Amino acid sequence: MSTQLARHTDADSLPRADGPRMPALSDAWTITWRNLLKFKRSPDYVVFAVLQPIMFVLLFSQVYGGSIRVEGTNYTDYLMAGIFGQTVLFGATFSGFGMAQDLKDGIIDRFRTLPMHPAAVLLGRTAADLALNTISMVIMILTGLLVGWRFHEGLVSFLGGVGLLLLFSYAFSWVMALIGMMVRTPEVINNASFMILFPLTFISNAFVQSQNLPGPLQAFANWNPVSALVQAARSLFGNLGQSPVSDAIPMRYPIATVLIGSLLMLAIFVPLAVTRYTRTSRR
Repeated sequence: MSTQLARHTDADSLPRADGPRMPALSDAWTITWRNLLKFKRSPDYVVFAVLQPIMFVLLFSQVYGGSIRVEGTNYTDYLMAGIFGQTVLFGATFSGFGMAQDLKDGIIDRFRTLPMHPAAVLLGRTAADLALNTISMVIMILTGLLVGWRFHEGLVSFLGGVGLLLLFSYAFSWVMALIGMMVRTPEVINNASFMILFPLTFISNAFVQSQNLPGPLQAFANWNPVSALVQAARSLFGNLGQSPVSDAIPMRYPIATVLIGSLLMLAIFVPLAVTRYTRTSRR
């Protein structure tokens, strides 16, 4: 996002410093709208955000699907929860990149002059990225249906699976927002996030069954939070079939693991991120 575009967006969407002080939620909505306008004015940002997961769906289901076998279910049903998990995880990194970009462009200095709640910028940033992740999820669901994926546990369970994926994504976006305020440039967080998220995604049960991995990697995959997220989604979508389940606690109780883990991330990283933002904006 160029500096010129960021300034134009701020001028159109943010409250003025001489206006009355607004409640935290109102401030957060203003920042959310500002970030949503960025998506509207830069549609290529949204396009590339959804093209990558579509590419993975087509690559694994149509190119590699005939060569990969999973025990107890068909590979397309097994695959889609992994793609969903990967999509929301990578989508959460936009919060870190966005915060780093705003710091680089000096937008945080502009925010500092406005009478807004300290948490509003972070709430607006993470809420807008949650909206983008929701759009990506809808597109992924449609793509999955086109390649033969189906959910088998009813609409309520299906919506519960989607909600769990988005909850984890929202919680993880606060982790990335904190990291985004700790790095010097947006490029750093891009490189760092890929180095972290690729092992988490691929050394998991997202694309292959963990019991087929070598011993140490199998143990890592069974305790990997991404594996728990994917396993929970498969369970709620009815895509487990007769697949064997590991004795590891996250694999036996994946839904509870993801719920507790997401709430813990929010409880820990929301105050940490707000504190870091407050200190950063006062420099």
